Amino acid sequence: MSDIPSVWARPKKGREQPALSREQIVSEAIKLLDSEGLDALSMRNLGKRLDAGATSLYRHVANKDELIELAIDEVYGEIEVPAPETTEWRAGVVATTASVRAMINRHPWIAAVLGQVGLSFLGPNVMRMSDRMLALFEQGGFGLLAGNRAMRLVLVYVIGAGIGEAAWLTSLARSGLTEKEWEERVLPIAKATAAPYPRLLAAFETPDEEDQFAYGLDALLDGLVAKRA
Repeated sequence: MSDIPSVWARPKKGREQPALSREQIVSEAIKLLDSEGLDALSMRNLGKRLDAGATSLYRHVANKDELIELAIDEVYGEIEVPAPETTEWRAGVVATTASVRAMINRHPWIAAVLGQVGLSFLGPNVMRMSDRMLALFEQGGFGLLAGNRAMRLVLVYVIGAGIGEAAWLTSLARSGLTEKEWEERVLPIAKATAAPYPRLLAAFETPDEEDQFAYGLDALLDGLVAKRA
């Protein structure tokens, strides 16, 4: 057995119980995470949903962290990365970031677990996505090292932005307010609090219709192109 705490570092058992598969366990875990959140995920709760004892689950996953690793990789499989031959490289990267953001919004629990358990980057879906993104950057004239750096920076940006959006949407849902209602309530408070800070107050009072995510992504890609040159 591997000393590294990751499902991807542990040899998969050659034979699975026919009554319950790893795929069924992971699928149900994702449904539980989507509906009730990370705090509700336990081997006992999952066993109840699957009408199976926790012992049956442990035949496929050693612990909760391994289960989360598998769930992360499964939802990464939802991300669509255009093939280089079907798109211009920059448009392909933009489309990929949109798919990543959509995945995070569908599964907001991922915000709390990315980078915290095991070796998530070794999952087959994560690796497939990374390889296809590298192909896009290669098409854009980036060498392997530069392309790998560019891919990592883009993913850091989109995942960070996506996690922020997921947290905001979760808070909004808990408040029971619409986005417009929230803004109408909070903006006067923000302006009053910012009164001693004239630049910040002016920023609150100045409408900005720019898509902040698109603005940031364009700036990042422009910088990467300049660095490549």
